[in-house]
Amino acid sequence: MNLATLGYGAGWRLIRLLPESWARGLFRAGADHAARKNGAGVQQLRKNLRRVVPQAGEEELDELVRDSLRSYARYWCEAFRLPSMDLKAAYEKCDSQVSGVENLDAAIKNGTGAVVALPHSGNWDMAGVWLVGHSGTFTTVAERLKPESLYRKFVEFRETLGFEVLPLHGGDRPPATVLAERLRDNKVVCLLADRDLTSSGVPVTFFGEQTLMPAGPAHLAATTGAALLPVGCWFTADGWHFRIHPPIKVGTVQAATQAVADVFAADIAAHPADWHMLQQLWLADLPEKRRAALARRLAR
Repeated sequence: MNLATLGYGAGWRLIRLLPESWARGLFRAGADHAARKNGAGVQQLRKNLRRVVPQAGEEELDELVRDSLRSYARYWCEAFRLPSMDLKAAYEKCDSQVSGVENLDAAIKNGTGAVVALPHSGNWDMAGVWLVGHSGTFTTVAERLKPESLYRKFVEFRETLGFEVLPLHGGDRPPATVLAERLRDNKVVCLLADRDLTSSGVPVTFFGEQTLMPAGPAHLAATTGAALLPVGCWFTADGWHFRIHPPIKVGTVQAATQAVADVFAADIAAHPADWHMLQQLWLADLPEKRRAALARRLAR
């Protein structure tokens, strides 16, 4: 078994056994250590956050990077502890902190199903726990991590929460086919949708610069008639808040994806510390060869 798999497995087994205050303190200390170490991921986080809060001075940006790492550490601490939590109690705690529920309920009542598009913010797994409690099982897609044993750990974890998880590659059927079936059955599909630097990404302007975001959410909504609902996620002092925005009007896939990006940007700007983007996102940050290849693809 791979060391990463052992590490994650130990985390899920051991972190849940610690008192919550101890576990949170441990992860917070790890976040502060990462901030001081200032590795490549932290440096990229700083570049990303500088775009979100361009008015911030260096000291304010230092604090924001530290707070963002603490927020990301909180996500992982909660993820490791989720399997042992009382999910009904967690749902009830979340339920009072969800706004815009009427937008989701209207889509289900209309029989169209809903495509829920989320950024990498706050605790998206807890958003899933709330959704299972509110509407029942939903379907999502996960990248097939290496090694396979680590991928299975993540899938098994989310399946215990009531999620249906499809592999991005290597499944029995293409995930888009299964997702479309679920939507036509008036179910809910949830997709992380703020980063897609692949050959199928849709060009959008995000905080004033060009990047690519997944075409999947808008494409599924366009082909099935499902409601396209952007959702904002962020932490509160002792819980979580989820904002289900009104449905995006789907004309073209590109226009709808840009509209989703605009909604994401507003929520992220309001809660920048809870956006966990430690990877390259904007095209300007990519290596020259990769940037040139994407530019040629976009030109076609």
